Amino acid sequence: MRFLIISHTKHRQQNNLLYAYAPYVREMNLWLKYVDEVEIVAPKINELVSNIEIPYKHGKIHYNKIPTIAFTSVKKSLEALVKIPIIFISIFKACKRADHIHLRCPGNIGLLGCLVQICFPKKIKTAKYAGNWDPKSRQPLSYRFQKWILNNTFFTKNMHVLVYGHWKNQTKNIKPFFTASFSEKDRVKVEERDYNNRLHFVFIGALVKGKRPLFAIKLVKQLKKEGKNVFLELFGEGLLKEELNDYVIKNGLKDMVVFKGNQDASIIKNTLKNAHFLILPSKSEGWPKAIAEAMFFGAIPIATKISCVPFMLDYGKRGILIEHNLESAVEKILENLKNYDLKLMSKLASNWSQNYTLEAFETEVAKLLNN
Repeated sequence: MRFLIISHTKHRQQNNLLYAYAPYVREMNLWLKYVDEVEIVAPKINELVSNIEIPYKHGKIHYNKIPTIAFTSVKKSLEALVKIPIIFISIFKACKRADHIHLRCPGNIGLLGCLVQICFPKKIKTAKYAGNWDPKSRQPLSYRFQKWILNNTFFTKNMHVLVYGHWKNQTKNIKPFFTASFSEKDRVKVEERDYNNRLHFVFIGALVKGKRPLFAIKLVKQLKKEGKNVFLELFGEGLLKEELNDYVIKNGLKDMVVFKGNQDASIIKNTLKNAHFLILPSKSEGWPKAIAEAMFFGAIPIATKISCVPFMLDYGKRGILIEHNLESAVEKILENLKNYDLKLMSKLASNWSQNYTLEAFETEVAKLLNN
C-alpha cells in the first residue's frame, strides 16, 4: 500500500531523516507500521531540528516538499495565491499515485487536500481532524468550510473522518476517535496526593494567546491571595514568554511561578506523576493531549468547557471545568478544594485516561487501514 499524508506540519531534514513535531510524528509512525511505502506532502523549513521534534520511522519515505502559505497579512496572502496552484498540482499528482489518502486537518494545506480528494471518490481515505469538531463552536471560515466538505457525503466519499468527541446529527463519514501518548508499560498505580498543603500546578503548551498561559498565572496568583500555598511550572516556549516573565517579575511571583521551557517526554512524565493539577484554559482545542497525559498519572485537569473536554472530564467528575472568567474560575477551584473528594477525582481521571494507550490507538488504526 502506498500511503499519502497531506499535512500543514512543517518538516525538517537532517542526517537523511525527516523530522516534524514529536506528538504528530509519534502518532503517524503507528500508522506507518501497516503500509509498504509513504509519500508526505508537507512544507519544509531550513532550520535545525529542535528538541520537540522526532524522525519518521519507515524504510520507504517519499518527501514531496511544498512551500508554506499564510494569510496573516496582505503580502503573505498575495504570495499564497501564487503558491496555491503549485501546491494544488503537487497534491493532485500525489493523490493519483496513492492507494490511501490521509488528510491532516484543519489547516491551509488540509483545506487544499479536502478539495483535491473530491476528484478521487473511489480511493480509500481518512482524515484526522485535530481541532474542535463541536458544530456550535465559533471558528474561522476556513475551518468551518473544511468541516462542511468532510461531513458532506456527496463531495467526500469512501472516507473515515476521525474527530474528537461524540456529536449529534453527523454523517456516516464521521467517526469518534481519540489519541494517545503513553504505552501500556507506562500504566502505574497513581500515588495519592495531599491536597491540604502545598499545591503543585502545571501548564503544558505553547506560550501563545490561544493557550492563555497568562490566565494560568493569574489563576495561581489569585489562589495565593485566597491563602492557598501554591506554585506553578510552565512547560513550553512561545511568543509570550518575555511578556509573561515580565508579569511574573512585576507582580513578585518569582518564588511561585517557574518557566521550564520545552522538555522531553520523560521530564514531563515525572512532573505529572507528582503534580496536583494541570491548568489548560485554552480558547480552542481538539483532543488536548496535555489533559489526557495529566489524567494518565492522576494530575487533576482544570480546563475550560471547550470541544470534547467536558466529555473527557465526565462533566466535572474527572476534573474541574471552568469558565473563561478569572473570578468564577477561582471560585470553582476553591469550591472543589473544599467540598469534593479530590483523591477520588484523581483516581477516576487516571482510570479513564489509562484506557487510551498507544497500543489501543494502534489497534484502532490497524482496523482503519485494513478495511
